[in-house]
Amino acid sequence: MSSHGQAAWELLLPAAAAPARRRGRALQEALREAVRSGRLAAGTRLPSTRALAADLGVSRGLVTEAYEQLTAEGYLRSDRGAGTWVGDAARGRTGGTPARGGGTVAQGTDPVTRARGAVARGAGPATRARGSGAPAVRVDFRPGTPDLSLFPRAAWSAAQRAVLSRLPHPALGYPDPRGVPELREALAGMLTRRRGVVADPERLVVCSGVAQASTLLGFVLRARGLDAVGIEDPGSPEHGRLFASTGLDTVWLPLDEEGLRTEPLAASGVRAVVVTPSHQFPSGIIWSAERRAALLDWARAVDGYVLEDDYDGDFRYDRAPVGALQGLDPERVVYAGSVSKSLAPGLRLGWMLVPEALLAEVVERKRTMDLGNPVLDQAVLAEFVTRGAYDRQLRRCQRAYRERRDALLSALAEHLPGTGVSGIAAGLHVIARVPGRYGPPERFLARSAEAGVALRPLEEYGTARPGDGDVRLVIGYAHLSPSVVTAGIRRVAEAVARG
Repeated sequence: MSSHGQAAWELLLPAAAAPARRRGRALQEALREAVRSGRLAAGTRLPSTRALAADLGVSRGLVTEAYEQLTAEGYLRSDRGAGTWVGDAARGRTGGTPARGGGTVAQGTDPVTRARGAVARGAGPATRARGSGAPAVRVDFRPGTPDLSLFPRAAWSAAQRAVLSRLPHPALGYPDPRGVPELREALAGMLTRRRGVVADPERLVVCSGVAQASTLLGFVLRARGLDAVGIEDPGSPEHGRLFASTGLDTVWLPLDEEGLRTEPLAASGVRAVVVTPSHQFPSGIIWSAERRAALLDWARAVDGYVLEDDYDGDFRYDRAPVGALQGLDPERVVYAGSVSKSLAPGLRLGWMLVPEALLAEVVERKRTMDLGNPVLDQAVLAEFVTRGAYDRQLRRCQRAYRERRDALLSALAEHLPGTGVSGIAAGLHVIARVPGRYGPPERFLARSAEAGVALRPLEEYGTARPGDGDVRLVIGYAHLSPSVVTAGIRRVAEAVARG
């Protein structure tokens, strides 16, 4: 066996001995950590899938899936006919701090001006006031809302009782601004296992959702002399508003089918960007490994930072979700997420993993902002995660949301034939391109609103204004039952058919 094959075999052998149901994930975790730690150096050629599977005594499919997953995340690169190699994007070492084992911003409901700064310009066609005779919204397809009826009341109540029965009196005092230690430990383990991040509990800050994570980072960057931050185009207008509240302007940076375009990014002059690479909002694409690597190269070159908003990273319906960007370089990427899509936005519980260079400033800003999140809520979430209830909740939501997505696709095919849906099978929304034969966009949206159906056009999330006559919609479905999804699309079809 060649030296590279022997090295890979030795590093991955413990993962191959994992129980069958989690062997594939264990193999991916072991290979990811081997690259991040430098035990598999950049440029190392890995053995073929057939050879490695034989060495490990596992199926070739498990090895193929691991190679494909880590290639998508940027840890490996594959040249057709030339094999698989360790890429050079990963900078996962954390100065001796071991990785721990073990979103979401509410999407904007109003468009913004397409310039530096983020000033709301008014409501969209589906929600604009039309006087006292405005029709009531009967089916609301606007994105960003989970199904709040799925909140696990019994399990959450059990966790509350368990926490209250044992929480010592001193624990109810002012908390560490970063969050209570047991929650940071629980989240670090969960995020490492589920999202492939480098999660040191000492660098994890509990915050009131990704909204607060964004403002905390914005204040710190502004104090360091930055005056602007880049946001994806199309992207969430809420990011612009949040950073504007900290004194930072926003610069729209164009995307293509692979992610942020490198030339406009380099020419923008910004030194910080906010991105959604694992499931871009709203387009639904996954950034390519090349664009992930290019973004990190840019951040290192300009001494800048990336805020990764992992707003719905756990919701992938056709395969394992692509791991977080942060794992490739935890010193340049601020990773943020929350329970807003998995439990409820009203809990106002989220987290951010902060590079060492920014940690003290972020923690001090958090302390002066609110003295920390409520201790009892943090302790309950820690209990919920530790006892496995959070994983069960995610599986429950995934089943429900997959069913609703399928219902939406079927309804579009039946009632608005010719409509195309883009983006991966993930998240809580889809991008639908309705052919222009159903009417120009303005009339289509007006007829839908008159029928009591609230829709959000894609053009409200960026600067592009395609002139081909098709209607591009960002359709949220997670909060609607399959029957309501079907009825809503049927109502739209009937309304536009009447002209």
